[in-house]
Amino acid sequence: MKISREDVEKVGQLARLELSSDEVSTFTGQMDAILSYVDKLNELDTSHITPTAHAVPLENAFRPDEIRPSIGAEQALSSAPDRVQDFFRVPKVIE
Repeated sequence: MKISREDVEKVGQLARLELSSDEVSTFTGQMDAILSYVDKLNELDTSHITPTAHAVPLENAFRPDEIRPSIGAEQALSSAPDRVQDFFRVPKVIE
């Protein structure tokens, strides 16, 4: 086994979880299966694979800046429950 009951109990303690004896047994088996699978992945020859930070290439979705008309204060505030001039009025939250 790659992981012991004590390891699972320690992880549970660090995560502030109260684990029953049955849960510790279940998680020990599950975590051992996960670690065994990861061990199988370590057997693969990845020497010809270029390390990457992401599985797929990323591209910025930026659009060019262009000046466009906005909706204006009057339309933006048209459904505001309370307003003062061109501003939203909200309840005071800090004393």
